[in-house]
Amino acid sequence: MSFQVAVLTVSDRSFAGEREDVSGPAVAERVSLEGWDVIKRDIVPDDLEKIADIFRAWSDQERVDVILSTGGTGFAPRDVTPDATRAVVERTAPGLTEAMRAVSMDITPHAMLSRAEAGIRKATLIINLPGSPKAAVENLEVVLPVLPHAVALLRGDSDAEKGHHDLNQE
Repeated sequence: MSFQVAVLTVSDRSFAGEREDVSGPAVAERVSLEGWDVIKRDIVPDDLEKIADIFRAWSDQERVDVILSTGGTGFAPRDVTPDATRAVVERTAPGLTEAMRAVSMDITPHAMLSRAEAGIRKATLIINLPGSPKAAVENLEVVLPVLPHAVALLRGDSDAEKGHHDLNQE
């Protein structure tokens, strides 16, 4: 299944041109390997309203299927990506971030410091990834297997429910 993805890098330094954005391209490259179309990419500073505005625009006007943000998910005072996500989503998707944190805990105890969020706005799934290129791709790998099904459900695809099984009857 092909679908449209947008990648947003949240970083004061990358936005100011003081540091090259390597996380956004790493996430976009990994998504492209799945055959999904990266139709939007941008860099914004760690500013709650600017992040939320882009999430709204990409969900409401661009109608992308999935928005992947990278950066701004930690404890630093300017790490506000999860707060912007909560401000715009209509329904949360905690299983995605719980899974990412659980797998990340096998790699580093710093995974406990992730405030990443995931949720749904209209028919768009928004997922926060860490700012480190390595961690962003590792976290993305955790959720990649379920994204096609999630998108099919959000699109209202009548065949999407066929993927559900009663585990007690297997």
